Parts: sequence; C-alpha cells; structure tokens
Amino acid sequence: MRLLRLARILSIASRYGLDEMILEQEPSGRLAACSRALHFWRRFDAPPAVRLRQALESLGPIFVKFGQVLSTRRDLLRPDIADELAKLQDRVPPFSSELALAQIENAYGRPASEVFAEFDATPVASASIAQVHFARLRPEDGGHEVAVKILRPAMHAVIANDLALLETLAVVLEKAWSDGRRLKPREVVAEFAKYLYDELDLMREAANCSQLRRNFSGSRLLQVPEVYWDQCTTTVMVMERMRGIPISQTAALVAAGVDLAALSRAGVEIFFTQVFRDGFFHADMHPGNIFVAVDPAHHGSYIALDFGIVGTLTDADKNYLAQNFLAFFQRDYKRVATAHIEAGWAPPETRADEFEAAIRAVCEPIFDRPLHEISFGRVLLRLFQTSRRFNVEIQPQLVMLQKTLLNIEGLGRQLDPNLDLWKTAKPFLERWMSEQVGRRAFHRGVQQEAPYWARTLPQLPRLVHQALTRQSNEPDLTPVLDELLRAQRRQQRLLGIIALLLAVLLAGHYLHF
Repeated sequence: MRLLRLARILSIASRYGLDEMILEQEPSGRLAACSRALHFWRRFDAPPAVRLRQALESLGPIFVKFGQVLSTRRDLLRPDIADELAKLQDRVPPFSSELALAQIENAYGRPASEVFAEFDATPVASASIAQVHFARLRPEDGGHEVAVKILRPAMHAVIANDLALLETLAVVLEKAWSDGRRLKPREVVAEFAKYLYDELDLMREAANCSQLRRNFSGSRLLQVPEVYWDQCTTTVMVMERMRGIPISQTAALVAAGVDLAALSRAGVEIFFTQVFRDGFFHADMHPGNIFVAVDPAHHGSYIALDFGIVGTLTDADKNYLAQNFLAFFQRDYKRVATAHIEAGWAPPETRADEFEAAIRAVCEPIFDRPLHEISFGRVLLRLFQTSRRFNVEIQPQLVMLQKTLLNIEGLGRQLDPNLDLWKTAKPFLERWMSEQVGRRAFHRGVQQEAPYWARTLPQLPRLVHQALTRQSNEPDLTPVLDELLRAQRRQQRLLGIIALLLAVLLAGHYLHF
C-alpha cells in the first residue's frame, strides 16, 4: 500500500511538473534541462503556481495542510505562488451536496429536513478535512442561525495511507541522514498524526471550541462561536454562525474602519494569552480560519473558526518558553543558552559561552527592526544550523507551536508590516512571569495547596505508624526504619516551617485588608 501511495505521489509530481519546478532552483540549470529532456512529451498550459496548488489538492489533506502553512510565508515565496496557495485555505474543491446530505442522514439517522428548519446545500467554505454549510435550527431547538461542518467521506483511509508513507520516510531519514536521529522525525510524524486524527473527530473539535470560548469569555479581543451540543456528532458539528470579514481582505477591513495596527497588536496578545496563560492554543491560525467582526458591538475583534487542531503545553513547557522569550527580548543570550542546557535540550557538556555567542550572532541583527525588514524564515534556518552544530534536540511536543508562530508572523505581515513584535510581546511576558514567581505566585500556591495540607497533616502520625508496622514484619529492615524516623523528623520540621510561613502570610494578608 505504501509503495502504491509513493508511486502515486511521484506520478502526480510528474504530471504537474513539480520535479522541474524544484530542479529549477539548482543554480546551473543543468538538472532542470535534463528533466525537460527526459519528459519531452510534457506540455503545461497552467502557470507553475497553479500547477503546484493543483498537485497539492490532488495529493490529499496532508499536502493541503502543508500548502496552507506555506501560503502565509510571503517572505519566502514568490507572490504568485503565495496567492495561489492561499486558495487552499478555504477554497478546496467541495464534495457534492448529495454526499453532504448523505453524511447528515448517516450521522442523525434522519434526513437534514428533519434536523434543520433550513439547510443550504451549497457549501460556503471547503477545506481539506471538511466543508461548511449554513442552516437554521428548528424552532423547538431555538431557531438559531448555525454553521454546519461536515466531515469529508472516507477521510480515515486517505490519511492512514499518507501517514504510513510519512512514517516510512521518517525511518529512512533517521537512518540515512546524519542529522536524522537528532531531529526525531518519527516522533514528529507521530505528533502530527495525533493532531490529524483529532481533526477527524468533530466532537473533539466541538470540545476544543467550547474550551477556547470559555477561556476568552468576556474578552473584547476574541470571539468564539457557541457549540450546539444536541446536534453534534463525530462527523457533523453545529455551531453559532459568525459574521465578519476574512482577515486576509485588508482593503475591506480598512473600508470598515478597522485599525490594522491595533488588530495586529491584539493578535500578538491573543496568541501569548493562549500559550502562556492557558497552555491551550489554536494551532491552525491561517487566514482562512480568522475573521474580524465589524458589527458595532464587537467592532475590530477577532473571530476564531475551525478548532480541529489545538496545541497544549505543560507548566514546564510554558515556564521554559517564557524564560527563553523573555531572555531573547532582553538580549540575555547567556540565559537562553543555559536554559537549553538545564532543560536537557542541549547536551550537558555543551559550553554555555560558545552556545551564547552562536545565538547572539543569529538574533542580534533582528532587534530594533520592523517586521517587514525581518525574515523569520532565514532566522529559523540559521537557528537550525546553530542547533545542529550544538546537537540540540528537536522537541516534538512543540512542533505545533512552531507552526503557529509561523502563521502568526504571516498574519502580522499582512496587517501591519511595521509591527514591532518584540515591544508588543515583552510587556505581556514580563507580566506573566511576575505572576509565576514572587509574592503573588507564592500566595496563589499556598491557597491552592492549603486544602491538601489541611487534609494530610492530621493523617501523618497514622500513616507513619502504618508504614512502620508494615516494615517491622520484614527481616533486616532496621536501616529502613531508621531512615523513616529521620524522614518523619524532617517532615515535622518542614511542616513547622510551612505552618509558620502560612501564618505569617495569612497575617500579612489580613493586615493588608
């Protein structure tokens, strides 16, 4: 099956002349000339950009996702290619209305006319995994205007085949390339597969949407549609219909009176809020999934759509990332280097001073420059070269975050090329770090742990006695008993210190009020 899929990929690449497009990047031009000579019968009517987009559509959802990410990198692509790939964001050819209605009937066990008061069989958006139709709920269900997302038929088999091929390629890459093991291609593919399969369960997407809506409840920066759970299944998702202007239509936004500079700054704040406050972020933020509200009540706020891919971060990941971002913004390259070594991402024998100097050489030139003068693609390439030199390991759990950062940069370029990303993000990160350390963080930690201490402290004598009794039945356990007694005494001293600190903290708290 994998060989058949590989053959199909090579066949499609040849049909659309992708081999020739790639080989044309070789400076001498000889390889491209050889390719044209070997494929002398090929004639192409469409320009290269159109052929690239058509090839990605023919290859399926994984390759469409790849094209979506590329479409936001206008600093790395020719304008014609970027414009054509942008059509992959929400203009993938739809499946037929008959199939859509059949999917609805399979999901509910009854036709669409019995589920919805109105249903528009013509899709309003079509993407790689699903397509969206507008509808209205029946009066007994509230009569709300809704957007109905319907999963493409037979998606599991298509994605399974592509992922199997990617896994094979990852194994080959790991064995054949000197850098392969360090880059962890199999782990990266496994992480990508997890997110892709999550996209195929629309109940999971509905839960993601609901969580993000709750995280930004009351926010003036971001709107998230309400989910109508009674109408949701694994293959059909029903949510509130949102109205706005696609964020890619900057001329229409300006005509509607939206401040693009303020919008770009709000986008940075939304991203960092999701990552560092919540540890839960929208990881598919290409322009096709982001609208801007222009109604009087929400004018200028973002509207998030399509929640199939979200990223999550642990507290350790958030703390590590925040330290690195803040150190970058403060140009504290020594702290960046030591943070990598302390986290185990760089080998323990790495010389921090050499690593610091290499990071400084990459990052120093980009500070104090507007976004339109910075190519993060080239910066990432140089960071990649630096990480290879120092054997820094790629962290698969952060792959989606890296992808989202690239999308954020693409959006920032479209809205406000003069955005100073550093100055916009630094105050937010400083505020977040101050909440993680210091008096407020300690106070919050004490409040969170107080119920556990109150429940555990009275039980300690009994728990220690039970442990000693169990251990006393075992032969030659005198050293264990001695260690338990010493541990008990240490715990008692520690508990006394904690109780004293808690008393002082509470006294200060009440005196403050």
